[in-house]
Amino acid sequence: MKRLFFLPLVLSGGLTAFAQNEITVNADAAKLTISKQIYGHFAEHLGRCVYGGFYVGENSKIPNTAGVRNDVVAALKKLKIANLRWPGGCFADTYHWKDGIGPKDKRPSIVNTWWGGVTENNSFGTHDFLNMCELIGTDPYLAGNVGSGTVQELTDWVQYVNFAGESPMSNLRKQNGREKPWNVKYWGVGNEAWGCGGNMRPEYYADIYRKYATFMTGWTEGGIFRIASGASSDDYNWTEVLMKNIPRNMVAGLALHHYSVIEWSRKGPATGFTEEQYFTTMQRALQMDSLVIKHSAIMDKYDPNKRVALVVDEWGGWYDVEPGTNPGFLYQQNTMRDAMIAGVTLNIFHNHCDRVRMANLAQTINVLQAVLLTNEEKMILTPTYHVMEMYNVHQDAKLLPIAIKTKDYMLGNKKLPAVSCSASKDSLGATHISLVNIDAKNAQEITLNLKGGKYSGVTGRILASGKIQDHNTFENPEQVKPAAFSGASLKGSTLSVKLPPCSVVVLELK
Repeated sequence: MKRLFFLPLVLSGGLTAFAQNEITVNADAAKLTISKQIYGHFAEHLGRCVYGGFYVGENSKIPNTAGVRNDVVAALKKLKIANLRWPGGCFADTYHWKDGIGPKDKRPSIVNTWWGGVTENNSFGTHDFLNMCELIGTDPYLAGNVGSGTVQELTDWVQYVNFAGESPMSNLRKQNGREKPWNVKYWGVGNEAWGCGGNMRPEYYADIYRKYATFMTGWTEGGIFRIASGASSDDYNWTEVLMKNIPRNMVAGLALHHYSVIEWSRKGPATGFTEEQYFTTMQRALQMDSLVIKHSAIMDKYDPNKRVALVVDEWGGWYDVEPGTNPGFLYQQNTMRDAMIAGVTLNIFHNHCDRVRMANLAQTINVLQAVLLTNEEKMILTPTYHVMEMYNVHQDAKLLPIAIKTKDYMLGNKKLPAVSCSASKDSLGATHISLVNIDAKNAQEITLNLKGGKYSGVTGRILASGKIQDHNTFENPEQVKPAAFSGASLKGSTLSVKLPPCSVVVLELK
């Protein structure tokens, strides 16, 4: 068993033997806020995420508003997605936004060289995306083209979508049918500059970032939230160089990308995986905790007041594509394994909310760890969707620090902490506790000590299924769905909970 203390920033651990799972919830120590922006999503021009996912066109028989699927809008509104990142990803650094405005029949086509080599007609562009975000009720997060674009091009885009006064770009926006600006706050200055965004060195990108960031300002009231292209997983030198070389007043967020991948050359199947593959995937997912701690420690050296947010704007599981589908479309099914990834990752983000203040699951529809899958007029909700919907009670709530002692999930001579947890108190005074048992075979009995809190009752919801490979299909869309949870009992300030194998539970105490 491992002894793990999940505090707002610090994780300290050692090997100790415990007879049970014990969690102390410091219900009287609510100080930090879990930003709702942690619940962001990602929509890249990739496979069937945009075309056929979000957007079917105005002439489609599928019910839509200006070409955007009504069922998708309704599902994402219920999910309370806080922000939506677009148009990439790698695609962002080949995307020229002016090709996607104006009359649709006059827009030039583009070849998506990153994802499948397909030709796109640019019928889904800036107006379509930003108007869709208004329909969903989410903040847009635009990823700017630094790799193949210019400073002027990105500056024009900021002016086009944000400037209310008289200018060439605001006039062009009005000619294209939008009088008022959208006032987009979140802007990515390039994507994966260390890879598909230009294969840059961190020193070079830091200078490029400073140049772009300089000219993006002045086009909106209240300023914009500029996010630098950050590290891949454990590239700590990238974070060090950027924090050292970019002035604090020029950057609001530093990105981090980390996927739960078994091996990049042998990712394994999305559904027919073994317990060994499941275990390795969870090992990769739990690595997020140490990544956040180590990148945050570097950021603290240069930014002790934590002005710069750590923005984990790509995370999730990545497997082999479904048999018979285009390898460049990254279409994969979504199982209880993905529910485990979502549950433990969001708990990690909550417990480090002093630095992690924004994140984006990759991706929203039909790509990687999607929350929605579509097949023509049909749409299904995935296990990941259900976890994020259950967890959205934490959005903008106050973090309750916890200390946790957990049993191990054992596979052969390998072990991982079986139980993951986070807790918060919302504006109405209700406390929510999220618990995950990643053990594929064994239930976990947990004792929670509610320090400094007085509660009269507990209710809960659970997501669980018979096997870790279980998933929803278009033929059986509700095999995996949340249910009422009766496995928690409250006695004074002690809460006893029994978690089934491979399950996610969210409790509410009042």
